[in-house]
Amino acid sequence: MKKITIITLIALLAAGSATARQAAPLKGLAEMKIKEVTVFKDGHVFVLHSGKMPVNSSGNVVMDYLPAPVLGTYWPYSADKNAELRAVIAGKRKVLVEKTALTILEMIEANIGAKVIITERPATTNSQEKPYFYEATILGIPTRSGEELEASAPSSSDERLPEKGNIVMLKTDKGVKALDFGRILDVTFAADLNTKVSVEEFRNLLTLDLKWRGKPRPEAEVGMIYLQRGIRWIPSYNIAINDKGKAVLKLEATLINELTDISDITAHLVIGVPSFAFKDSVDPISLRQDVARLSSSFRQDSQTAFGFSNAIMSQQALPSAGGRGHRRETAGTIDLGPELGGTKKSEDLYMFTVKHVSLRKGERLVMPIAEYDLSYEDVYALDIPFTPPTEVLRNLNHSQRRDLMRMNAGPKVKHKIRIANTSKHPFTTAPAMIMKDGRIVAQGMMTYTPTGSDVDIELTTAVDITVRKVDSETKRTPNAVSWNGDRYTRIDLEGKITLTNYKEKPVTIEIIRHVLGNLDTVGQQGEKEMVNPFEDSSFLPDARTSTWWYGHSWPWWWYRFNGIGRIKWTTTLEPTKSAEHTYSWHYFWR
Repeated sequence: MKKITIITLIALLAAGSATARQAAPLKGLAEMKIKEVTVFKDGHVFVLHSGKMPVNSSGNVVMDYLPAPVLGTYWPYSADKNAELRAVIAGKRKVLVEKTALTILEMIEANIGAKVIITERPATTNSQEKPYFYEATILGIPTRSGEELEASAPSSSDERLPEKGNIVMLKTDKGVKALDFGRILDVTFAADLNTKVSVEEFRNLLTLDLKWRGKPRPEAEVGMIYLQRGIRWIPSYNIAINDKGKAVLKLEATLINELTDISDITAHLVIGVPSFAFKDSVDPISLRQDVARLSSSFRQDSQTAFGFSNAIMSQQALPSAGGRGHRRETAGTIDLGPELGGTKKSEDLYMFTVKHVSLRKGERLVMPIAEYDLSYEDVYALDIPFTPPTEVLRNLNHSQRRDLMRMNAGPKVKHKIRIANTSKHPFTTAPAMIMKDGRIVAQGMMTYTPTGSDVDIELTTAVDITVRKVDSETKRTPNAVSWNGDRYTRIDLEGKITLTNYKEKPVTIEIIRHVLGNLDTVGQQGEKEMVNPFEDSSFLPDARTSTWWYGHSWPWWWYRFNGIGRIKWTTTLEPTKSAEHTYSWHYFWR
C-alpha cells in the first residue's frame, strides 16, 4: 500500500477547505450607512443610503444588508463618474464569519499547525485504565467541501456548506493519528493560541455590479433609496393658555425605530400620508419567503424628495359641518405604536426636518419639533343628533334602545377652545394636552388644520349651562303621497330647545341640531340646510350614532321622500337668562 506523506495529507485537508477560502469574509463586505430618512405617521419610512463603499476584486460592491422595500420603490444608483451601475443582484452566498471558539473542536480548528498536549480517554470503559497524554501537532480536520457534496447531490439541489468530520488529524512521534473528538478530554497548547475560528455560513448578499471606466478603484460612490415599513413618528401637542386669549403651542415627536440602527442622520418628519399603492407588497429584492401584511410639498433641501416624484398623492382637507376643516376618523391598529385618527386619510404633506438624529433599533426617542405663539377664544357648542323614527325603534334590540336613550336623554353644552392657526405650518392629528397656570386642564384631540384655518379642542362639559329639548308629533296624514302604486303617511313634528346660563358672565353658544326628514320652519333666525347623506357624513357625530344608522336596513324608498336636515343657531345668553329655539320638520313612512 502506498503511504500518505505528511505533506500529501495536509494538502488533502486543505483541499477540503478550499471552498471556505473562496467565500467572502463577512468583515470584508461593504456597510452602506443611512444618511437620511423621511418618516411618515403610518410607519413607512423613505430611506437614503449613500457613501464611498469598498469594492471587491471584481470591482463590485458587496454587502449583507438587504432591505424589504415596498414593491417598485427600490432604486439603487452610482454617483461615481468612473463607475456605471449595471445591475443589482440579491442572492444567497457563502461568507466567512469569525467567531469566538467555544468548544474543544472549535479551539482545535482555530489552531491548525499548533503544538499541543492531548489528554485522551481510554478506548474501553475499564475502570482500571487511566487517561494518558502525549505531545502532538494539529494537522487539520477532514472536511467534505461544498462542491463535493453538491457533485453527489441531485442536479436541482441547493448550494451546500462544507461538512466537517468528527475526527482530528494529529502528528505524533509515532506517525499521523486520526483521533475521534469524543476521546479528547482536554488540550494543552504549548504557545499562544488563537481564540477565533472562521465559520462558513449562508447570507443574503446584495451585489452592486459596476462597470468601470478603466481600472477599478478601491472605493465607489454608490447609494440606494427605498420605501419600507419600520420607523414611525407620533406627534403630540402641549397647549398652554391664559386668560388673555393667548396660547403657546408646542409640538413634540415620538420616534419609534424598528428598522435598523441610525447614527447622526437627518430625519424628515412628514405631516400627512401619501397613497402607497403597493404598500402591502414587498419587492422581490428583499428575498423574503414570508411577508407579513403591514398596514405634495417637500422641503427643497431634502435629498430624498426627488424619490417621490412619481408617487400618487391624493391630498385634501375634509370640512366639517361647521366648515372649519374638522375631520372625524376611524382609528386603526398597527405594530409601530398607537394609531391616531387622521392618519388613515390624506392630509396635505408638510415636512419638519431634524438633524443629528441617532437611534438604535428598538429604541424610542422624544424630541421637541416646533413652538408657536397663537391666539384662541373660548367656544361653547351644543350638538344634538337625530334619533331614529318610531318605526325604526321597534326594529332595535333592548340594548340599542337603552344606549340611544342614554345618549339623547340630556344633551350637554361643551366648552372648547378655538385656536387660530396663524403659523406657517399646518397642525396634524395628534393628542393635545391643555395647560393653564402650570396645571393640566384637559386632554383632547388636535385635528388636521391648514394654515389660516382654526381648530376646536374640547375641554369639558359646561355644567353651568343647562339644556332642555322637547320634540313632539303634531300631525299624522295617512295617504299623503302616492308613488309607484304605494301610499305614504306624512308625520309632522316640532321641537324646542331651551338653554339657561347660570354662569356669572355672558356666553355665546353655537347650536347644531340634526333631524331625520325635511325641515319646514326654523325660528330665532336660525340657518337651515338639507345634508347630502351620500357624500357628507358629518351628520353622524360619533360612533354610537353611526352604529344603528349603518346597522339598520333602510327601505329603498326612504331617500326618495326624506333627507337629513341641519339647523344652526348662534345665541348669546346673559347671566341667569334663558333662550328658546324652535323648529319643525316632517318625514314620510310607508
